[in-house]
Amino acid sequence: MTPRAETAAPPVGDVRRFGTVQRWVHRTTAALMGVCVLTAAFLYIPQLAVLVGRRELVVRVHECAGLALPVPVLLGLASRALRADLRFLNRFGPHDKVWLRAALRRDRRPAARPAGKFNAGQKVYAAWIAGAAVVMLGTGLMMWFTHLTPLRWRTGATFVHDWLALTIGVVLAGHIGMALGDPEARRGLRTGMVSRTWADHEHPLWRP
Repeated sequence: MTPRAETAAPPVGDVRRFGTVQRWVHRTTAALMGVCVLTAAFLYIPQLAVLVGRRELVVRVHECAGLALPVPVLLGLASRALRADLRFLNRFGPHDKVWLRAALRRDRRPAARPAGKFNAGQKVYAAWIAGAAVVMLGTGLMMWFTHLTPLRWRTGATFVHDWLALTIGVVLAGHIGMALGDPEARRGLRTGMVSRTWADHEHPLWRP
């Protein structure tokens, strides 16, 4: 399935990877996730907790950022381009299995890692982080509104929330590390444009 062109023809040598809405949704979601992770660190790491004089304020910021986390994506669903990208992210094809096998073998040859607009690693990450965000929101609400659920539910929710938060932190660190190693991918999220050479090398099945 070939992505629909979002705008007029891009400059020679460059192709449009993301439009304004996709970049806005990514930046806003990343900012909210960053606030959640940062405030969680100040709440749970003793060396950081002692630096905070108003713990209750940090708790409220953490809760509000968590509640707001789905909002950018929900608002972005009004964009046809974003909906198309979500469909690409949610569809796995035979080439994605090939990509994952090559990744496990650490085979970095372009021919061994066929990918459309999004590679299999990006699809797995998107699915995992979306599911984790839903679980974090649900367990967080149970911890916040203590009168709505029995104690044993809240105890379980706290356990899941805390350990999943740690896992999210590790996964996000890996995600950021991958992004830091690919300046062209970062340019695509910053400006919407990538070089055709990069697109052909990293996403050979994508035809913008």
